[in-house]
Amino acid sequence: MKSAASPIDTGASSYGFLAMEVRFQWPVSPFDPRLHDNAYPLWSYAMSQPAPQHRFDASAYLDWEAQQADKHEYLDGEVFAMAGASDAHVTLALNLAMALRTHLRGGPCSVFISDMKLRVETDNAYFYPDVFVTCAEADRAQPLHKSAPTLVAEVLSPSTSAYDRGAKFAAYRKLPSLREYLLIDTERTSVDLFRRNETGQWVLFPHEAGGDMLELASVGLHLPLAQLYEDVEFQAKSYKPNLNGGQTPIKG
Repeated sequence: MKSAASPIDTGASSYGFLAMEVRFQWPVSPFDPRLHDNAYPLWSYAMSQPAPQHRFDASAYLDWEAQQADKHEYLDGEVFAMAGASDAHVTLALNLAMALRTHLRGGPCSVFISDMKLRVETDNAYFYPDVFVTCAEADRAQPLHKSAPTLVAEVLSPSTSAYDRGAKFAAYRKLPSLREYLLIDTERTSVDLFRRNETGQWVLFPHEAGGDMLELASVGLHLPLAQLYEDVEFQAKSYKPNLNGGQTPIKG
């Protein structure tokens, strides 16, 4: 999950960046279509010095990230702060990770949660998926990041849903090893499972009923939605009046 973040100090003395203050308002993906909506400014810069002398390369990001208390994702020279998650978000991620871990214990596959980076080399990016599974022998030799997932899952929030469904999925699809991409809703019992078929096309398998069985074919797991959503408490939506005399949900 990403949200508004404090100014990111990338360390001018270490990486050649001049002092600058950057304020982010989610989402700040350069691929997000809302960047082109003039009525929705997504970022602003209050710069005490001229522009950076060069971009923040991946090697510098990894060195810098290792020294940070908070997590940051990296996309082709830009760094994005990660914010805290809601109770529902954490519970859903934990339920999925526990089910996968129990199912895969003793086998060649490993389950990772949001503290492990996932590298997408073709996009020069490092992400922190909520949950992912890798069965690749090469990933065992990479202790600080993985690059060949079989399954990736993101837990959605109103403020990150567009990014997880759009730019991030576009990046994940470039991973040859990826077979399934799972999106989990935090506001209602609903998941969208995208599966790559034999021709390389991604097919959507939506699940919305609490009695549905979620089949994660990439890892051979059948998971009841009731188990995935166990102990999840949905938060009541907030509303504001609109010009038509009705009410509009306030997005988080």
